[in-house]
Amino acid sequence: MSFQELGLSEAVLHGAQRMGYVDPSPIQLRAIPVILEGKDLCGSAQTGTGKTAAFALPVLSKMGHSIGHPRCLVLEPTRELAMQVETAFRDYARFLDIEVALLHGGVGYGKQRSLLGGGADIIVATPGRLLDLMQDKTARLDKIEYLILDEVDRMLDMGFLPDVRRIVGACPQQRQTLLFSATIPPEIQQLASWCLKDPERIEIGAHRSPAETVNHAFYPVANDQKNALLEAMLKRIDFDSVLIFTRTKDGADRVARVLKALNHSVAVLHSNRTQPERIDALEGFKRGRYEIMVATDIAARGIDIAGVSHVINYDVPQHPEDYVHRIGRTGRAQNVGDAFTIMVAEEYPHVKEIERFIGQSVPRLKLEGFEYKYTALFNEETVENALKNAKGFNTGKGMRFGSARGKRKR
Repeated sequence: MSFQELGLSEAVLHGAQRMGYVDPSPIQLRAIPVILEGKDLCGSAQTGTGKTAAFALPVLSKMGHSIGHPRCLVLEPTRELAMQVETAFRDYARFLDIEVALLHGGVGYGKQRSLLGGGADIIVATPGRLLDLMQDKTARLDKIEYLILDEVDRMLDMGFLPDVRRIVGACPQQRQTLLFSATIPPEIQQLASWCLKDPERIEIGAHRSPAETVNHAFYPVANDQKNALLEAMLKRIDFDSVLIFTRTKDGADRVARVLKALNHSVAVLHSNRTQPERIDALEGFKRGRYEIMVATDIAARGIDIAGVSHVINYDVPQHPEDYVHRIGRTGRAQNVGDAFTIMVAEEYPHVKEIERFIGQSVPRLKLEGFEYKYTALFNEETVENALKNAKGFNTGKGMRFGSARGKRKR
Protein backbone atom coordinates (compact mmCIF):
# COMPACT_ATOMS: atom_id res chain seq x y z
CA MET A 1 0.00 0.00 0.00
CA SER A 2 1.29 3.48 -0.86
CA PHE A 3 0.79 6.74 1.04
CA GLN A 4 -1.83 7.74 -1.56
CA GLU A 5 -4.03 4.87 -0.38
CA LEU A 6 -3.95 5.68 3.35
CA GLY A 7 -6.55 8.46 3.27
CA LEU A 8 -4.27 11.43 3.98
CA SER A 9 -5.34 14.88 2.80
CA GLU A 10 -3.96 16.10 -0.51
CA ALA A 11 -1.97 18.91 1.11
CA VAL A 12 -0.32 16.58 3.64
CA LEU A 13 0.31 13.97 0.96
CA HIS A 14 2.11 16.60 -1.12
CA GLY A 15 4.22 17.51 1.91
CA ALA A 16 5.17 13.87 2.46
CA GLN A 17 6.01 13.40 -1.20
CA ARG A 18 8.19 16.52 -1.14
CA MET A 19 10.08 14.85 1.73
CA GLY A 20 10.71 11.82 -0.48
CA TYR A 21 8.13 9.48 1.08
CA VAL A 22 6.94 6.72 -1.25
CA ASP A 23 5.95 3.58 0.69
CA PRO A 24 4.87 3.64 4.35
CA SER A 25 6.85 1.78 6.99
CA PRO A 26 5.04 -0.91 9.04
CA ILE A 27 4.26 1.46 11.94
CA GLN A 28 2.97 4.08 9.49
CA LEU A 29 0.90 1.53 7.59
CA ARG A 30 -0.85 0.36 10.75
CA ALA A 31 -1.04 3.59 12.76
CA ILE A 32 -2.19 6.13 10.17
CA PRO A 33 -5.61 4.54 9.46
CA VAL A 34 -6.29 4.13 13.19
CA ILE A 35 -5.48 7.80 13.88
CA LEU A 36 -7.56 8.99 10.92
CA GLU A 37 -10.51 7.06 12.39
CA GLY A 38 -10.18 9.10 15.59
CA LYS A 39 -9.17 6.25 17.89
CA ASP A 40 -6.69 6.47 20.75
CA LEU A 41 -3.49 4.56 20.10
CA CYS A 42 -0.71 2.93 22.12
CA GLY A 43 2.13 2.22 19.70
CA SER A 44 5.42 0.42 20.23
CA ALA A 45 8.15 0.11 17.61
CA GLN A 46 11.91 0.07 17.32
CA THR A 47 13.73 3.35 16.82
CA GLY A 48 14.25 4.44 13.24
CA THR A 49 10.95 3.02 11.98
CA GLY A 50 9.17 6.30 11.17
CA LYS A 51 7.08 6.94 14.27
CA THR A 52 7.07 10.74 13.83
CA ALA A 53 5.42 10.55 10.41
CA ALA A 54 3.08 7.86 11.75
CA PHE A 55 1.44 10.39 14.07
CA ALA A 56 2.20 13.73 12.37
CA LEU A 57 0.76 12.98 8.92
CA PRO A 58 -2.71 11.83 10.05
CA VAL A 59 -3.04 14.51 12.73
CA LEU A 60 -2.19 17.25 10.21
CA SER A 61 -4.71 15.72 7.79
CA LYS A 62 -7.40 15.92 10.45
CA MET A 63 -6.51 19.48 11.52
CA GLY A 64 -6.72 20.82 7.99
CA HIS A 65 -6.17 24.53 8.61
CA SER A 66 -5.44 27.04 11.33
CA ILE A 67 -8.17 28.32 13.64
CA GLY A 68 -5.94 30.49 15.85
CA HIS A 69 -5.34 28.47 19.00
CA PRO A 70 -3.41 25.32 20.02
CA ARG A 71 -5.24 22.14 19.00
CA CYS A 72 -2.38 19.64 19.09
CA LEU A 73 0.21 19.06 21.82
CA VAL A 74 3.27 16.84 21.32
CA LEU A 75 5.37 16.06 24.41
CA GLU A 76 9.01 15.02 23.95
CA PRO A 77 11.55 14.07 26.65
CA THR A 78 14.52 16.10 25.31
CA ARG A 79 15.02 19.36 23.48
CA GLU A 80 16.81 17.56 20.63
CA LEU A 81 13.80 15.35 20.00
CA ALA A 82 11.44 18.33 20.31
CA MET A 83 13.49 20.25 17.73
CA GLN A 84 13.43 17.33 15.29
CA VAL A 85 9.70 16.73 15.67
CA GLU A 86 8.94 20.44 15.26
CA THR A 87 10.98 20.47 12.03
CA ALA A 88 9.14 17.38 10.79
CA PHE A 89 5.73 18.96 11.44
CA ARG A 90 6.78 22.10 9.56
CA ASP A 91 8.01 20.04 6.61
CA TYR A 92 4.87 17.92 6.41
CA ALA A 93 2.63 21.01 6.78
CA ARG A 94 4.38 23.12 4.14
CA PHE A 95 1.17 23.26 2.05
CA LEU A 96 -1.05 24.08 5.05
CA ASP A 97 -1.49 27.35 6.98
CA ILE A 98 -0.50 25.59 10.21
CA GLU A 99 1.83 27.24 12.76
CA VAL A 100 4.05 25.22 15.10
CA ALA A 101 5.45 26.46 18.43
CA LEU A 102 8.59 24.83 19.82
CA LEU A 103 8.91 25.04 23.63
CA HIS A 104 12.00 23.80 25.48
CA GLY A 105 14.48 24.91 28.10
CA GLY A 106 17.97 26.26 27.63
CA VAL A 107 16.79 29.38 25.81
CA GLY A 108 14.81 32.51 26.73
CA TYR A 109 11.03 32.69 27.03
CA GLY A 110 10.43 35.67 24.74
CA LYS A 111 10.20 33.97 21.35
CA GLN A 112 8.21 31.06 22.77
CA ARG A 113 5.66 33.40 24.38
CA SER A 114 5.40 35.26 21.07
CA LEU A 115 4.70 32.04 19.16
CA LEU A 116 1.94 31.09 21.61
CA GLY A 117 0.50 34.59 21.53
CA GLY A 118 0.44 34.48 17.74
CA GLY A 119 -2.03 31.61 17.72
CA ALA A 120 0.15 28.56 17.14
CA ASP A 121 -1.88 25.51 16.15
CA ILE A 122 0.60 22.84 17.31
CA ILE A 123 2.78 22.86 20.41
CA VAL A 124 5.86 20.64 20.49
CA ALA A 125 7.31 20.84 23.99
CA THR A 126 9.42 19.33 26.72
CA PRO A 127 7.53 18.91 30.01
CA GLY A 128 9.50 21.35 32.17
CA ARG A 129 9.27 24.37 29.89
CA LEU A 130 5.61 23.69 29.09
CA LEU A 131 4.75 23.63 32.80
CA ASP A 132 6.54 26.97 33.26
CA LEU A 133 4.47 28.54 30.48
CA MET A 134 1.29 26.94 31.78
CA GLN A 135 1.94 28.45 35.22
CA ASP A 136 2.05 32.00 33.89
CA LYS A 137 -1.01 31.32 31.68
CA THR A 138 0.95 31.79 28.45
CA ALA A 139 0.30 28.21 27.37
CA ARG A 140 -3.32 27.11 27.56
CA LEU A 141 -4.30 23.52 26.89
CA ASP A 142 -8.07 23.77 27.36
CA LYS A 143 -8.76 23.42 23.61
CA ILE A 144 -6.33 20.62 22.81
CA GLU A 145 -7.91 18.05 20.48
CA TYR A 146 -4.86 15.86 19.84
CA LEU A 147 -2.42 14.87 22.58
CA ILE A 148 0.72 12.97 21.53
CA LEU A 149 3.06 11.48 24.14
CA ASP A 150 6.25 10.45 22.35
CA GLU A 151 9.19 8.36 23.64
CA VAL A 152 7.33 7.80 26.90
CA ASP A 153 9.79 5.19 28.21
CA ARG A 154 12.50 7.84 27.97
CA MET A 155 10.28 10.23 29.94
CA LEU A 156 9.95 7.51 32.56
CA ASP A 157 13.75 7.11 32.71
CA MET A 158 14.17 10.86 33.16
CA GLY A 159 11.57 11.11 35.94
CA PHE A 160 9.05 13.10 33.91
CA LEU A 161 5.93 10.98 34.49
CA PRO A 162 4.56 13.16 37.35
CA ASP A 163 4.95 16.23 35.08
CA VAL A 164 3.29 14.35 32.23
CA ARG A 165 0.33 13.52 34.45
CA ARG A 166 -0.07 17.20 35.38
CA ILE A 167 0.00 18.21 31.72
CA VAL A 168 -2.46 15.51 30.65
CA GLY A 169 -4.76 16.60 33.47
CA ALA A 170 -4.85 20.12 32.03
CA CYS A 171 -6.07 18.89 28.64
CA PRO A 172 -9.77 18.35 27.82
CA GLN A 173 -11.13 14.90 28.52
CA GLN A 174 -12.66 14.85 25.05
CA ARG A 175 -9.54 14.47 22.93
CA GLN A 176 -7.64 11.93 20.86
CA THR A 177 -4.55 10.64 22.66
CA LEU A 178 -1.62 8.87 21.02
CA LEU A 179 1.15 7.25 23.06
CA PHE A 180 4.35 6.06 21.42
CA SER A 181 7.21 4.29 23.12
CA ALA A 182 9.96 1.86 22.18
CA THR A 183 9.14 -0.21 25.27
CA ILE A 184 5.98 -0.46 27.41
CA PRO A 185 7.00 -1.31 31.01
CA PRO A 186 4.32 -1.55 33.76
CA GLU A 187 4.58 2.14 34.74
CA ILE A 188 3.74 3.17 31.19
CA GLN A 189 0.91 0.65 30.99
CA GLN A 190 -0.58 2.33 34.07
CA LEU A 191 -0.21 5.76 32.44
CA ALA A 192 -1.81 4.45 29.24
CA SER A 193 -4.78 2.98 31.11
CA TRP A 194 -5.32 6.36 32.78
CA CYS A 195 -4.97 8.71 29.80
CA LEU A 196 -6.13 6.54 26.85
CA LYS A 197 -9.70 5.50 26.10
CA ASP A 198 -10.15 2.04 24.61
CA PRO A 199 -6.92 2.37 22.61
CA GLU A 200 -5.80 0.36 19.63
CA ARG A 201 -2.48 -1.34 20.43
CA ILE A 202 0.20 -1.67 17.79
CA GLU A 203 3.55 -3.36 18.33
CA ILE A 204 6.03 -3.54 15.48
CA GLY A 205 8.83 -6.07 15.89
CA ALA A 206 10.47 -7.27 19.10
CA HIS A 207 11.24 -4.12 21.05
CA ARG A 208 14.10 -5.83 22.85
CA SER A 209 15.91 -6.73 19.64
CA PRO A 210 18.32 -4.57 17.65
CA ALA A 211 17.19 -3.71 14.14
CA GLU A 212 17.99 -6.46 11.63
CA THR A 213 19.79 -3.89 9.47
CA VAL A 214 22.49 -3.33 12.12
CA ASN A 215 25.61 -5.53 12.27
CA HIS A 216 26.90 -5.35 15.83
CA ALA A 217 29.74 -6.88 17.85
CA PHE A 218 31.78 -6.44 21.04
CA TYR A 219 35.53 -5.72 20.91
CA PRO A 220 37.30 -6.80 24.14
CA VAL A 221 40.44 -4.83 24.99
CA ALA A 222 42.66 -3.94 27.95
CA ASN A 223 41.50 -0.80 29.70
CA ASP A 224 44.60 1.22 28.81
CA GLN A 225 44.19 0.40 25.10
CA LYS A 226 40.68 1.80 24.60
CA ASN A 227 41.88 4.99 22.90
CA ALA A 228 44.34 3.09 20.72
CA LEU A 229 41.64 0.63 19.61
CA LEU A 230 39.23 3.47 18.84
CA GLU A 231 41.90 5.20 16.76
CA ALA A 232 42.64 1.94 14.91
CA MET A 233 38.95 1.36 14.22
CA LEU A 234 38.54 4.81 12.70
CA LYS A 235 41.59 4.27 10.50
CA ARG A 236 40.39 0.86 9.35
CA ILE A 237 36.76 1.53 8.46
CA ASP A 238 35.46 3.57 5.56
CA PHE A 239 32.71 5.64 7.11
CA ASP A 240 30.28 8.33 6.11
CA SER A 241 29.63 9.53 9.64
CA VAL A 242 30.34 8.02 13.05
CA LEU A 243 28.41 8.47 16.29
CA ILE A 244 30.46 7.61 19.39
CA PHE A 245 28.72 7.10 22.74
CA THR A 246 30.37 7.56 26.12
CA ARG A 247 28.93 6.94 29.58
CA THR A 248 29.74 10.38 31.03
CA LYS A 249 29.98 14.00 29.92
CA ASP A 250 33.64 14.20 30.97
CA GLY A 251 34.31 11.03 29.01
CA ALA A 252 32.74 12.58 25.90
CA ASP A 253 34.94 15.64 26.23
CA ARG A 254 38.08 13.51 26.71
CA VAL A 255 37.35 11.34 23.68
CA ALA A 256 36.62 14.42 21.58
CA ARG A 257 39.97 15.96 22.54
CA VAL A 258 41.79 12.76 21.57
CA LEU A 259 40.06 12.64 18.18
CA LYS A 260 40.60 16.33 17.46
CA ALA A 261 44.32 15.82 18.13
CA LEU A 262 44.18 13.17 15.39
CA ASN A 263 42.74 15.79 12.99
CA HIS A 264 39.19 14.45 12.94
CA SER A 265 36.35 16.97 12.66
CA VAL A 266 34.40 16.32 15.87
CA ALA A 267 31.20 17.60 17.43
CA VAL A 268 30.25 17.01 21.09
CA LEU A 269 26.72 16.62 22.43
CA HIS A 270 25.80 16.34 26.11
CA SER A 271 23.73 18.18 28.70
CA ASN A 272 26.51 20.57 29.76
CA ARG A 273 26.71 22.06 26.27
CA THR A 274 24.85 25.33 25.71
CA GLN A 275 21.82 25.32 23.44
CA PRO A 276 23.70 27.06 20.58
CA GLU A 277 26.50 24.48 20.94
CA ARG A 278 23.99 21.62 20.82
CA ILE A 279 22.29 23.05 17.73
CA ASP A 280 25.66 23.55 16.04
CA ALA A 281 26.68 19.96 16.85
CA LEU A 282 23.48 18.43 15.47
CA GLU A 283 23.24 20.60 12.38
CA GLY A 284 26.96 20.33 11.64
CA PHE A 285 26.83 16.54 11.97
CA LYS A 286 23.74 16.29 9.77
CA ARG A 287 25.30 18.44 7.05
CA GLY A 288 28.66 16.68 7.11
CA ARG A 289 30.68 19.53 8.62
CA TYR A 290 31.58 17.13 11.44
CA GLU A 291 32.45 13.55 10.47
CA ILE A 292 32.23 12.33 14.07
CA MET A 293 29.92 13.21 16.94
CA VAL A 294 30.73 12.14 20.50
CA ALA A 295 27.65 12.02 22.70
CA THR A 296 26.20 10.76 25.95
CA ASP A 297 22.86 8.94 26.08
CA ILE A 298 21.02 12.26 25.80
CA ALA A 299 21.45 11.66 22.06
CA ALA A 300 20.57 7.97 21.92
CA ARG A 301 16.95 8.77 21.14
CA GLY A 302 17.48 12.34 20.05
CA ILE A 303 19.18 11.92 16.70
CA ASP A 304 17.44 10.95 13.50
CA ILE A 305 20.06 11.11 10.75
CA ALA A 306 19.79 8.61 7.92
CA GLY A 307 23.47 8.83 7.01
CA VAL A 308 25.03 7.54 10.24
CA SER A 309 27.04 4.63 8.87
CA HIS A 310 28.70 3.56 12.13
CA VAL A 311 28.00 3.67 15.86
CA ILE A 312 30.82 3.03 18.31
CA ASN A 313 30.13 2.52 21.99
CA TYR A 314 33.31 3.71 23.68
CA ASP A 315 31.75 2.52 26.95
CA VAL A 316 29.36 -0.39 27.37
CA PRO A 317 25.96 1.07 28.36
CA GLN A 318 24.91 0.20 31.91
CA HIS A 319 21.25 -0.29 30.95
CA PRO A 320 20.44 -2.94 28.32
CA GLU A 321 17.70 -0.79 26.77
CA ASP A 322 20.28 1.90 26.03
CA TYR A 323 22.30 -0.57 23.98
CA VAL A 324 19.36 -1.14 21.65
CA HIS A 325 18.69 2.58 21.33
CA ARG A 326 22.35 3.52 20.83
CA ILE A 327 23.03 1.06 18.03
CA GLY A 328 19.65 1.95 16.54
CA ARG A 329 21.13 5.29 15.50
CA THR A 330 22.59 3.47 12.48
CA GLY A 331 20.84 1.09 10.10
CA ARG A 332 17.82 3.43 9.99
CA ALA A 333 15.06 3.36 7.39
CA GLN A 334 16.19 -0.07 6.15
CA ASN A 335 19.74 1.09 5.45
CA VAL A 336 22.60 -1.14 6.62
CA GLY A 337 24.78 0.05 9.49
CA ASP A 338 27.57 -1.20 11.75
CA ALA A 339 27.82 -0.88 15.53
CA PHE A 340 30.99 -1.65 17.49
CA THR A 341 31.18 -1.77 21.29
CA ILE A 342 34.55 -1.52 23.03
CA MET A 343 34.46 -3.55 26.24
CA VAL A 344 36.85 -3.90 29.18
CA ALA A 345 36.83 -6.51 31.96
CA GLU A 346 34.91 -4.43 34.50
CA GLU A 347 32.05 -4.01 32.00
CA TYR A 348 31.56 -7.74 31.49
CA PRO A 349 28.46 -7.99 33.74
CA HIS A 350 26.75 -5.27 31.68
CA VAL A 351 27.59 -7.17 28.49
CA LYS A 352 25.86 -10.29 29.82
CA GLU A 353 22.84 -8.24 30.88
CA ILE A 354 22.59 -6.87 27.35
CA GLU A 355 22.72 -10.35 25.85
CA ARG A 356 20.01 -11.61 28.19
CA PHE A 357 17.87 -8.57 27.39
CA ILE A 358 18.08 -8.96 23.60
CA GLY A 359 17.93 -12.76 23.77
CA GLN A 360 21.03 -13.42 21.72
CA SER A 361 24.78 -13.84 22.06
CA VAL A 362 26.75 -10.99 20.44
CA PRO A 363 30.00 -11.89 18.63
CA ARG A 364 33.33 -10.89 20.25
CA LEU A 365 35.80 -9.76 17.61
CA LYS A 366 39.44 -8.71 17.43
CA LEU A 367 40.52 -5.98 15.06
CA GLU A 368 42.88 -7.54 12.56
CA GLY A 369 46.45 -6.20 12.81
CA PHE A 370 45.96 -4.47 16.17
CA GLU A 371 48.63 -5.31 18.77
CA TYR A 372 46.59 -6.38 21.77
CA LYS A 373 47.81 -6.54 25.33
CA TYR A 374 46.52 -9.55 27.26
CA THR A 375 43.22 -9.12 29.05
CA ALA A 376 41.26 -11.71 31.00
CA LEU A 377 38.40 -11.07 28.57
CA PHE A 378 40.23 -13.26 26.08
CA ASN A 379 39.52 -16.17 28.45
CA GLU A 380 35.87 -15.94 29.34
CA GLU A 381 36.04 -18.87 31.73
CA THR A 382 38.53 -16.91 33.86
CA VAL A 383 36.17 -13.93 33.99
CA GLU A 384 33.15 -16.07 34.78
CA ASN A 385 34.91 -17.85 37.62
CA ALA A 386 36.11 -14.56 39.09
CA LEU A 387 32.61 -13.11 38.94
CA LYS A 388 31.02 -16.21 40.41
CA ASN A 389 33.46 -16.17 43.30
CA ALA A 390 32.92 -12.46 43.86
CA LYS A 391 29.17 -12.12 43.31
CA GLY A 392 27.66 -15.45 42.33
CA PHE A 393 27.08 -13.85 38.94
CA ASN A 394 25.37 -16.02 36.31
CA THR A 395 27.18 -15.25 33.08
CA GLY A 396 25.18 -17.34 30.65
CA LYS A 397 26.53 -18.19 27.21
CA GLY A 398 30.22 -18.12 26.28
CA MET A 399 32.07 -15.76 24.01
CA ARG A 400 33.47 -16.47 20.61
CA PHE A 401 36.22 -14.64 18.79
CA GLY A 402 36.75 -13.77 15.16
CA SER A 403 38.58 -11.14 13.17
CA ALA A 404 37.10 -7.92 11.84
CA ARG A 405 38.30 -6.35 8.64
CA GLY A 406 37.53 -2.86 7.42
CA LYS A 407 33.99 -2.25 6.25
CA ARG A 408 33.28 -1.22 2.70
CA LYS A 409 32.03 2.28 2.13
CA ARG A 410 28.31 2.47 1.48
